[in-house]
Amino acid sequence: MLIQRLTIIGVGLIGGSLARALKRIGASGEIVGCGRNIPNLQHAIELGVIDRYDTTPAEAVKNADLVIVAVPLGAMAETFACIRETLSPQAIITDVGSAKASVIADAKQHLKQHFSRFVPGHPIAGTEKSGVAASFAELFQNRRVILTSLPETDLQATTLVKTMWEQTGAEVVEMSVKHHDDVLAATSHLPHLLAYSLVDTLATMDDRTEIFRFAAGGFRDFTRIASSDPRMWHDICFANKDAILNVLEHFNSNLAQLAEAIRQGDSQNITRIFTKAKIARDKYFERKTKFIVKPGGTIQGTCRVPGDKSISHRAIMLGAIAQGTTQVKGFLQGEDTLATLAAFTAMGVSIEKDKNGHVTIQGVGLHGLQSPKAPLYLGNSGTSMRLLSGLMAGQRFSVEMRGDASLTRRPMRRVTEPLTKMGAQIETSGTPPLKIMKGHLQGINYTMPIASAQVKSCLLLAGLYANGTTSVTEIAPTRDHTERMLAGFGYTVKRKGQTISLQGGGKLQGMLIDVPADISSAAFFMVAATIAPGSDILLEHVGINPTRTGVLAILKEMGANISLHNQRNIGGEPVADIRVCASTLHGINIPQDQVPLAIDEFPVLFIAAACAQGETVLTGAKELRVKESDRIQVMADGLQAVGINAQATADGMIIQGGQIQGGVINSHGDHRIAMAFTIAALRAKKTITIEDCANVATSFPNFVNLAQTAGINIT
Repeated sequence: MLIQRLTIIGVGLIGGSLARALKRIGASGEIVGCGRNIPNLQHAIELGVIDRYDTTPAEAVKNADLVIVAVPLGAMAETFACIRETLSPQAIITDVGSAKASVIADAKQHLKQHFSRFVPGHPIAGTEKSGVAASFAELFQNRRVILTSLPETDLQATTLVKTMWEQTGAEVVEMSVKHHDDVLAATSHLPHLLAYSLVDTLATMDDRTEIFRFAAGGFRDFTRIASSDPRMWHDICFANKDAILNVLEHFNSNLAQLAEAIRQGDSQNITRIFTKAKIARDKYFERKTKFIVKPGGTIQGTCRVPGDKSISHRAIMLGAIAQGTTQVKGFLQGEDTLATLAAFTAMGVSIEKDKNGHVTIQGVGLHGLQSPKAPLYLGNSGTSMRLLSGLMAGQRFSVEMRGDASLTRRPMRRVTEPLTKMGAQIETSGTPPLKIMKGHLQGINYTMPIASAQVKSCLLLAGLYANGTTSVTEIAPTRDHTERMLAGFGYTVKRKGQTISLQGGGKLQGMLIDVPADISSAAFFMVAATIAPGSDILLEHVGINPTRTGVLAILKEMGANISLHNQRNIGGEPVADIRVCASTLHGINIPQDQVPLAIDEFPVLFIAAACAQGETVLTGAKELRVKESDRIQVMADGLQAVGINAQATADGMIIQGGQIQGGVINSHGDHRIAMAFTIAALRAKKTITIEDCANVATSFPNFVNLAQTAGINIT
């Protein structure tokens, strides 16, 4: 039993649900309710929510170990004043109010000597219904509760309140008072105000009867929260006044921009607003997805995987700063590439796309980009962030670039440091966000300390805007899509040995780009067909750029039956149809010169190694530790979880081929980890369940459908 005696002042939806949850798990002894509505309190006793009640707060809190104040914000001060004299010296007090600065001010003024044992809290849970009859014990399960403890708050008090909420199934997050009030003003208070205002506006129109009669589901969903308690939201408006007014002002400004775009028939700006909103909404509210893959299966047929992500990114970037129109066929419509697309529409570039992956870009020229009205949000895309850093460093305006939680952990000094040597002014802690100030760039000679196509491309793109020559020397070959595409756009790029150079100030001319199928995506089906007995698959129109074919060389050395057919050159990029048949693999020491050429394919190559006879050793792949996840450690953990002897090393892995069993894999939100273990199930004895798979849409939007069609038992 966590709490011997609990008093809840305000036995409504929140207070009642908390009482139900604590009673259900036996975490509380006697629960005393307090309020002014006697019928409501009597109903609470009938429902078994509370054990007894008192209408006087001062009496209700006597001998209480913990007091929950769940009254409207406007009643907080009065409540604190009433209970001060009768609280026991060791009593802990907490609240559930959604505006913390005002609650804390009231508590500090009226609780006096008890203030150090006051723990400000706010459960992010509720419905539009109110009253104890609407309460239920599961309200807080898988919801968040925010605590805004102060430096003077008693640590034991905070610990008890935190534990109490965790016992109800909630996730407890600690946050500063100001941050809480700013966040809630934007995510909770503003939507409620908009819902109330919209319904009020429509209700006063002459044809309101017809308006509400034909209201569709979207209207009902959006305005549902306008059925919430008006008194509570009245109090919130004043309790969090400054933060609400600030976010309202920002919203009104954006709404005015949208109205002006509609008035002017500005299709480009409307598309930019809607696309950016869709990407942000889809990203933040994506469903928790897991793959369940049954063992066995045979891979058969003909398949074309989505377009190459690296080429799709670059097609948008270079098409945007070219002169004239660029047509892109086979564009990968994944979240990463759409983030790049949205960034350029935010900078004034007109980009239209259809459902078949055909994109039309109206280029604005090298110096035609416009200052975005807000930070550029790049989701999970490290390619977008690093390559755009080079382009943005040469602009005549300043810009801020942000990303999601995963991207915020990715290292950026590898691009910001050489850009600074070129004269760029960048504010960063070493990871996103990046703030790039307008400046003047000077070409440099730079030898890369690591093999990275992203670093090389970043500096070459910055070099377009720099005075003089920009030269980049590689320590090992990396993918050369940027150089090839620049040449396709008519820009002169020179290569001498391992050094690539260009002169700043040239021009790019729009062109037609036919994006090859992504060899990184095709690699999953290559390994699948290799390890599944009886398999035979043809992968069409796959890019076989020599800086990307490490996966082919490594699989062939392991004994894979792979052949190339119909080899041709499309827009400067070599492509081929790749046939893969089942074969017996053997372990190898992976050649060092192939590591940079297969860096993205190693998660699925580790699966091939797990199915091979003998030992496979990878070294020189430290770069894998700073991808979307630490792919060395995460893959080693996953292989061990399904019965394979895999040992992570500082820069690689040692894998003993064996029998894959089954089990549960945590993909850590990394799409390539999730897809790799999907392939592993082809040789597993039992079902493999892979958690946190929503990000597969990042690089391979139709992976599940293609996998099912090819013969993998995945749901």
